[in-house]
Amino acid sequence: MPTKPSLFTRRDALKRIGAGTLLALGMWPGRLEAGLFGGTKDFKFIEVNDLHYLDDECGAWLEGVLRGMKTHEAELCLVVGDLADDGKREHFAAVRDLFKGLDVPFYPVIGNHDYLTQTDRSAYEEIFPSRLNYHFEHRGWQFVGLDSSEGQHANNTSVSAATLAWLDDNLKDLNKKQPTIVFTHFPMGPDVKYRPKNADDLLERFREFNLHAVYNGHYHAFTERKRGDVALTTDKCCALKRNNHDGTKEKGYFVCSIKDGAITREFVECAVPAPKAAPPATITP
Repeated sequence: MPTKPSLFTRRDALKRIGAGTLLALGMWPGRLEAGLFGGTKDFKFIEVNDLHYLDDECGAWLEGVLRGMKTHEAELCLVVGDLADDGKREHFAAVRDLFKGLDVPFYPVIGNHDYLTQTDRSAYEEIFPSRLNYHFEHRGWQFVGLDSSEGQHANNTSVSAATLAWLDDNLKDLNKKQPTIVFTHFPMGPDVKYRPKNADDLLERFREFNLHAVYNGHYHAFTERKRGDVALTTDKCCALKRNNHDGTKEKGYFVCSIKDGAITREFVECAVPAPKAAPPATITP
C-alpha cells in the first residue's frame, strides 16, 4: 500500500520552533515567508537612546546634538528610553520641548530612569501620553514601541505581563508581511548584558512578522546580534553626564537609512565638552 504523502510543510516546521532558537540558527520565519513587500518608500530616521537629562547643562548640550540631527533630513526620530535621569516632570518637559525643535515626529519609549519611584511613572505618562506600548506606520513600514521596563530595576528584570498582553491584543491588527521595526529600552539581543529574563517571550510574538530590526538601549555600548537579515542592537548613550558601560568615550546616535526595502545605519558621534571638574563617574544602567 503506497505511503500517504506528508502534509507537514516547511512553514509548519518553522511554526514549531521558538524565536530564540530561530535566532540562534540564523533564521527569522516571518522574513522567510514575507518575500518582497511592495508599497514602501525610501527615507531616513534617527534612533537615539539614554539621554539621562539632569539639568540645564544637559539641555544646552542636547540643543547642539539636535542641530546636528536636523542636518540628516530624517523624517522621524525614535527615543529609546531613559529620557530623564530621575523621572522628574520638568526634565521630561525639557526633553519634549527640545525634540520639538527637530520639526519631525519623535517617538519615545520608557526606561527604568523614567520612573520617579519603583511604581510612579506618572510624569512620563503626562508629558508623553499614549507612549508606553503603541505602533505607527511610516512610508509602508510598521514601527512598534514597547515598554520593557520593570519599574526602576536595572538588572534581572522581566518584560511585564501587561506589555505581553498588549502585544497579544494588538499585533493581530498589523500586517505580518509588512516590514516591521521594534524599539524598546531593554536589550533584546541574545547574550547582551541587562537583557530581560523573558525577552524571548516578547520576540516570540513577532515570529511570523517581516521583522527587519530591533533597536534598544539601557546597555550603554554598541552591540549587534544579527541573525539572517534581522539586527538587534544597542547603542552608546547620548548623555552629557552619563558614561558608556564598556569604557568607550563616544556619545551619539544612529542615522538609519531605508532604501529598496533594506536598512543601513551610521553612528554619528557628538562632541562632548571638557568637564569643568572631575568627569562623571556614574555608569550604572
